[in-house]
Amino acid sequence: QVQLTESGGGLVQAGGSLRLSCAASGLTFSTYRMGWFRQAPGKEREFVASISWSGGPAYADSVKGRFTISRDNSKNTVALQMNSLKAEETAVYYCARRNRPYGSTTKGPGEYGYWGQGTQVTVSS
Repeated sequence: QVQLTESGGGLVQAGGSLRLSCAASGLTFSTYRMGWFRQAPGKEREFVASISWSGGPAYADSVKGRFTISRDNSKNTVALQMNSLKAEETAVYYCARRNRPYGSTTKGPGEYGYWGQGTQVTVSS
């Protein structure tokens, strides 16, 4: 059974930090790019960050310098450290696995084949 399970969401004040984690099971993890996306009410799902199988990160311009993505292939986990959060970043955050191994950087949700159920991040102003 394929599972991507996010955790770590919650309520935080603007300027604060949260660390999201995603645990993967039932699928091949170590050779696939992993990504984080977010979706606010009434908006499209948007790319936040991704990390290659070898640990190379990519970020949306809006989060560069504030968010850090990391992975542990020995534990099948990917994390997103979020600092200096803004109220407009309130959203459900999803982790996802790229739909082919060794996939290149892409920001399109359609290029990711497996998704978690999401974790709510609420940033109060």
